[in-house]
Amino acid sequence: MRKYTAVYLFVVYLFMSCAAPQPPQVTLSKAMLKDKIMGGWAGQTIGVTFGGPYEFRFNGTFIQDYQPLLWYDGYLKKTMLENPGLYDDIYMDLTFVDVFERAGLDAPVDSFAQAFAHAGYMLWHANQSARYNILQGIKAPASGHWTNNPHADDIDYQIESDFAGLMSPGMPNLASAISDKVGHIMNYGDGWYGGVFVGAMYTLAFISDDIPYVITEALKTIPARSTFYQCIADVMRWYQVYPNDWRQTWFELQKKWSAEKGCPEGVYAAFDIDAKINAAYIVLGLLYGKGDFTRTLEIATRAGQDADCNPSSAGGILGAMLGYKRIPEKWKMGLKEAEGLDFKYTTMSLNKVYEISYNHALQMITRQGGKVGAQNVSIAVQTPRAVKLEQCFEKMEPVARTAWYNVDIQDTSFEFEGSGFVLRGDVFKKQAVADTTLSMEVYIDNRQQPTVALPTSYQTRRNELCWAYNLENKKHEVRIRLLGPSASYALRTSDYIIYK
Repeated sequence: MRKYTAVYLFVVYLFMSCAAPQPPQVTLSKAMLKDKIMGGWAGQTIGVTFGGPYEFRFNGTFIQDYQPLLWYDGYLKKTMLENPGLYDDIYMDLTFVDVFERAGLDAPVDSFAQAFAHAGYMLWHANQSARYNILQGIKAPASGHWTNNPHADDIDYQIESDFAGLMSPGMPNLASAISDKVGHIMNYGDGWYGGVFVGAMYTLAFISDDIPYVITEALKTIPARSTFYQCIADVMRWYQVYPNDWRQTWFELQKKWSAEKGCPEGVYAAFDIDAKINAAYIVLGLLYGKGDFTRTLEIATRAGQDADCNPSSAGGILGAMLGYKRIPEKWKMGLKEAEGLDFKYTTMSLNKVYEISYNHALQMITRQGGKVGAQNVSIAVQTPRAVKLEQCFEKMEPVARTAWYNVDIQDTSFEFEGSGFVLRGDVFKKQAVADTTLSMEVYIDNRQQPTVALPTSYQTRRNELCWAYNLENKKHEVRIRLLGPSASYALRTSDYIIYK
């Protein structure tokens, strides 16, 4: 590990040697500060809209050049009205911005957790597992820890960390502190690092238009021993080797970093919602886009996998760097007509968040030792510091995925040999009745585990039926038993994953 860490640090040094150091104080006009904040929010909204049709349609491959990517005047407003669920990148951000606005900049973590857990929108992966945990009384940060959340390494906080960077211009450590509070609600390890890294890139986009510098400095917030750091450092290294061929770097990423071992949906599948490889696609777009908004969005989208979230992050970071006014007019077609619309499930529009986020940034600048004058702000620029080291699923590898389809289960069991498992399945209504919550007993080697609540509502569902990690590496038996079987509701299983 030390040998590889040294290599990654050397790559970072090479990038740093090409970038001018930033002064400890940076002065921006208030107009420029607001323009950059607007550019960040507009850029991510444009990016997620652009990439929406391709989200997880290209898994383990990229979109070929001959396939045109859709964009036309009015498309943005049309998508916001007709496909509001696409904007989970944005409405999750806005939930947290609203908490800061209502409860103050020192709002406790439970305010953020309760706000998104009880919100009316649908959630998936780490966010949904965290929502379930919170509603069942498991508080943050336990709600995002990988032993309680099999999706802890997923992309969730990475796609919703924009707010932390946009309210912390030039102050990456402040953004990391915000991310420590909010990001651990739903993620841990590499999943959390994705949000820390993206948030840091936003903060640095306020003070530099040197893309390699912004990426390099932001990566300093991530521990060099983490797999997230190593993945992003690899992108930077391959960019130097293949400076004009993003596809070759994509292939290198596929060979080394595409193996998913956390998210149960992605294990033994081409689907990969892991934070680090999707963050690598963000960096791919930024580096090879070379500051060109169109090329940046196209590369981040064509890289595949989470092809709406990745151009959203890349577009937001570049939008903050360029500022709203310098985003090409092609990409702002129809934006004015959409800026006054509240995102569904929220009471906040782009116009509203432009103002709120700007005011939060002014307050944070003052709090962190900067100054706010009549026309200008002076930012006390922070030198990035690495956050704490944490890793999910250490010394664990998936060794099998076994189909185990059963419908209308009341009492059943399976055996496996290994040190962990995840059992996938769900509960459902057999007829048109109200939603309810079923209860399931779980036994591992005849030892009863905590009873599991299984809501039939999709909004409050449990992503997986049950799981256990860090068991003794031997043969085990898992038994599940539905309590109070009903003619109206049923329990079913699909498969289970074994770890060693």
